[in-house]
Amino acid sequence: MSVFEDMSSTTGKASDIGERYIRASHQYLKLKVFQQLTLSLTLMTKVLAIGSFLFAGLVFLSIAGALKLGNSLGSFSLGFLLVGLIYLVLAIIIYMLRTKFNYYIIKKVGNKFFN
Repeated sequence: MSVFEDMSSTTGKASDIGERYIRASHQYLKLKVFQQLTLSLTLMTKVLAIGSFLFAGLVFLSIAGALKLGNSLGSFSLGFLLVGLIYLVLAIIIYMLRTKFNYYIIKKVGNKFFN
């Protein structure tokens, strides 16, 4: 009977250890999800706050540059047209480099997500 009691005791211990492992894994996953959510939320908040001020600054600098350029050329519409063309050229350059942006973003986000 001693062998059966030892097996029963060992099985009970293994079951307890397995349950503790599952609970610990569940808690770890909850903490990991919480970490990723908070990192994502803080990143989005920073991007929104900084991006909105940068956008406003860019708008004012663009208007000032277009007015100055238009004043130098004698035509305000030509100044605004040239500033618009500059933005169009920048957009085309960024579009052509989009795969490098994708690679960089995936590399940065992947390191944070999988660590």
